[in-house]
Amino acid sequence: MRKPGSSTSQRDYSGADRALMLLHRGLRALGQPAAESSHAQAGYPAADAPEAELSEGERRHAAGLMRVNHAGEVSAQALYQGQALVARDPRIREHLRKAAAEERAHLEWCRERLHELGEAPSRLSPLWYAGSFAIGAAAGIAGDRWNLGFVEETERQVVEHLDDHLGSLPPDDARSRAVVEAMKRDEARHGDEAAAAGARPLPRPVKALMRRVAQVMKFGAYRF
Repeated sequence: MRKPGSSTSQRDYSGADRALMLLHRGLRALGQPAAESSHAQAGYPAADAPEAELSEGERRHAAGLMRVNHAGEVSAQALYQGQALVARDPRIREHLRKAAAEERAHLEWCRERLHELGEAPSRLSPLWYAGSFAIGAAAGIAGDRWNLGFVEETERQVVEHLDDHLGSLPPDDARSRAVVEAMKRDEARHGDEAAAAGARPLPRPVKALMRRVAQVMKFGAYRF
């Protein structure tokens, strides 16, 4: 019951309420179209790179890889938000929220590059977001050091995945490469920051499970 004289803006929400609000906010954000001014707003890494003349096969392949990267950034948003929701230490919660804000720029970069390539993000984005939010919250419930360990391992695997993309992108696609290289630098830094903050190394079975989940996402996002 609301106290007399209080407003709905002052209402104390339960943990479940906050989780649903974050989930709803994130899913709504996924539907926003690429903004024409996103270059300036997010410091678009490809702004000064030349656009290559790609064959249809090269264009489709580059778009598939960027769609996978966009799906990965959708998942990163959800993971960090889910983890921050249940983090016990306010400093770790703030660390996660700051990282999520930086990852938001990556999401816009990938969406902009897909727009340039004449393609759209994965139609399965709501699934990636909802599933990753649940995984992030579960990781956070295990404890703050495990929470940070999950961040460190996630970012380490993402750096490996971006390295693979740099080796697979069409050689002349400088714009996609500029985006991927900038993302790789940020992801490596996020992993290092989590380690420095006291991350606990994850068990091997958990790392292996994370890789399998990522493979499913890559397969689906590349095609759909």
